[in-house]
Amino acid sequence: MTTLENRDSSALLVIDVQSGVLAGAYERDGVLDRIGSLVERARGAGTTVVWVQHSSDELPLESAPWQIVPELTVGEGEPVVHKRYGDAFEATDLEDVLAARGIGRLVVAGAQTDACVRSTLHGALTRGYDVTLVSDAHTTEDLSAWGAPSPAEVVAHTNLYWGFQEAPGRTAGTATAAEVELGGAGS
Repeated sequence: MTTLENRDSSALLVIDVQSGVLAGAYERDGVLDRIGSLVERARGAGTTVVWVQHSSDELPLESAPWQIVPELTVGEGEPVVHKRYGDAFEATDLEDVLAARGIGRLVVAGAQTDACVRSTLHGALTRGYDVTLVSDAHTTEDLSAWGAPSPAEVVAHTNLYWGFQEAPGRTAGTATAAEVELGGAGS
């Protein structure tokens, strides 16, 4: 029920599954297994998979930490959006990529829950997209030494509040990797 006209398709948005981002991530292997399954399901359903890749001083372009983790592979023709800000829409071509494919609904997975995932969820909803967070396919690192909650609490809290998120003419919510719908008209 997106507010974007003629945007009936869905996409799986895979955020920052990079070696340096996931080096110490909470439940890393399980999350990556579920993301891998989602990617394969999306491809099988003809649903666009869009990869987002962050760069920064800690993740310089083309460096080893900047690379997508070896467990996942970008498929031929799948768009990769490069970003420098938390919200994957900010100063990137993500909106153009989605508009060109008629995408109005996003299924979101990746890292980090309390940074780029959360920023992109909100950025998408405010721009008119329907947004589903895959509740067991996002993760973060342990920042509790700096006063943050534990990674488990960060993931649980994000799932809790996103499950109750709403906006006029748009839908939001969570679903597990096993139950999330990856199709949609013209996916």
